[in-house]
Amino acid sequence: MSLSKKSAFSCDQCRKRKVRCGGEQPFCNRCVAREEACEYKLPPTLSYTQKLESRVEELERLVSQLQIPPAKEPSGSPQPGSPKPRSGLPPVSFEGLKFDGQGSITYHGATSFFHLPTAGPDKPSTVSDPSASLDGERIRQRLVNNAWHQRALETFADTPEPFQFLLKTHWCWIQPLFNFVYRPAFTRDMEVSGPYYSHALLNTMLSHSIRWCRKSQISHLLVPYDDGEVFSRQARNLLFDELRTGQSSIPTVQTLLLLSAQECSYGNRTQAWLYSGMAFRLIEDLGICIDGQKYAGSVRLSDEDIEIRRRVFWSCYFWDKMISLYLGRSPTLQHSSVSPPQIMLDDSAENELWSPHGIVYPEGMEYAPTQAHSISCFVRMCQLSEIFNQILIHIYDPLQENSEDEIQTCLMVEGEALKLWWKDLPNFLRIDPREMPLQCPPSHIVTLNCLYHTFTILLYRPMLFQRSEVTDQKPDPNHLVECISSATSIIAIFDLFCKTFGDSYCILSLSYSVYTAASIFLLQIQAGMSRDEQTLARLKFSIYSLERVKSTNPVIASALDLIAKALSKLDIDLSDLPVQRLNPTGYTPPVQGQFLRLTVDPVPVVPQVGADGNRQDAYIYNFSPDNFEVTKEMLEAFSSLEPVDATVSRLCIMSALDPQHYI
Repeated sequence: MSLSKKSAFSCDQCRKRKVRCGGEQPFCNRCVAREEACEYKLPPTLSYTQKLESRVEELERLVSQLQIPPAKEPSGSPQPGSPKPRSGLPPVSFEGLKFDGQGSITYHGATSFFHLPTAGPDKPSTVSDPSASLDGERIRQRLVNNAWHQRALETFADTPEPFQFLLKTHWCWIQPLFNFVYRPAFTRDMEVSGPYYSHALLNTMLSHSIRWCRKSQISHLLVPYDDGEVFSRQARNLLFDELRTGQSSIPTVQTLLLLSAQECSYGNRTQAWLYSGMAFRLIEDLGICIDGQKYAGSVRLSDEDIEIRRRVFWSCYFWDKMISLYLGRSPTLQHSSVSPPQIMLDDSAENELWSPHGIVYPEGMEYAPTQAHSISCFVRMCQLSEIFNQILIHIYDPLQENSEDEIQTCLMVEGEALKLWWKDLPNFLRIDPREMPLQCPPSHIVTLNCLYHTFTILLYRPMLFQRSEVTDQKPDPNHLVECISSATSIIAIFDLFCKTFGDSYCILSLSYSVYTAASIFLLQIQAGMSRDEQTLARLKFSIYSLERVKSTNPVIASALDLIAKALSKLDIDLSDLPVQRLNPTGYTPPVQGQFLRLTVDPVPVVPQVGADGNRQDAYIYNFSPDNFEVTKEMLEAFSSLEPVDATVSRLCIMSALDPQHYI
């Protein structure tokens, strides 16, 4: 074959990387630059190609003769872990929950030492959906009345001031989104040492809240507790005592989840992964992964027991997706037809007023309390995590075993599922960056919206680099628009969050969203398509935001290090940007670690609105499609984009929270 003919084909390395090959002989320039072996594989002969085409035609005829109608796919996102048809096989016996020899609720399958085969499976209880029945309404009313009763008793509880402040921090900033702890049962049993309280759980909640309170008005009260380190040591010692004796319970699961979240924010990935893994194993051991109402077996659970077990299962399910996201690993938990439903009968937290605990506002700038909508937010978050579960499995498999067909199917199905989720999201949970409110909604609603945009980016971002080897198809311009639009939405919402609450109460999920947005702005710059001041300013805003929140989420330092290395490779110095572009009226961006001017507590800054009614920080809030018009040159740049080094590749494909995992 002549050199001119052979140059029309890519070398093997460029094909694997899905980048354009120059076809230079004997070695292409890309392989020479990367010091890799360059090999051109000869194309198949014409006769071989004709044989394949004939075989394809023959198979197509056979398929058409079968005339089997395709299975009708359900609308929306496929349910993870849904049971598969098992025609011709006898059903496996399923006995549901039972008590073990020590009186604890547990569950064991048909192959265990604790199970003998029976003639047939246990039929689920004939209890209908409690949320749709009159009996369900009575249950709901009892749970709600009890919740309000316990809330009233909290005001009379003799809880020491630092403990009270730290617990309120948890109920305000953590509980509404993650629902780790059922508040009515915890506060009641804290007074009587009941089954839904443990000293380990209390110390863990206090320890987890410390990082948001070290600069607060109670910092002097924490001195006798070694600035909160006592709580951390106590939590672990008490937890290990529980695990050693095997007397584990629901508070043990909740303790493990909170410790996992705490270690994750500190960057202790091994501890975070192990704590979460123990929590997920434990909910199986306790039978929490089984619908305790439908498959009660020999166990009779109270209405409160069922409510708590449902919440614990779905909080575990949600956290499983988040820690898999942070560490770039496969999710552990899947739900099935026997899993607890997403039904929260106690909706008392839905209607209570929410205000930002721990923030001291200047006179006349106080936050107007607003309805929390905590239950709606948690349920919608669980639904969103189901969609993201599919994205993790079918696109972000750490073993890279996803086929192109699998990825494209996931892209289509989950893309539609995300759109449907957003369309169905109630207005009171939706934050439209184009119509931003002056007062930021509650923190958990902010995180819900930012995670939606983050998951959207993670769905479409890998598609920006994919070029089909068969059709040489370029990336879909809509994918690029989705990524840039979602990244801009994230920083706009985060900007509103900081102006209303400061940055001291920024949780890791929100920080990760800003980091994901930064990766898109960095890719725009690297592709050479947007070295304009607006994109650079957005990237700088993202970096300075991450710089500030790393004091409460130290693991962010790893992400910042990756971004800094990438900028250095691109020879970009963001400090050269004109100051006025990053200093809109009424808002001072971070300069050398100073994000907002703080006194004892975070002091938010009221967003400034110009005479025309528009926000003055246009580099964040300008959503005009003209700002990211997708041209052929842009798509060509992305399809041929090869990261300057492994640093940017990590930014694009996996999380920076586990950098050593990729070294």
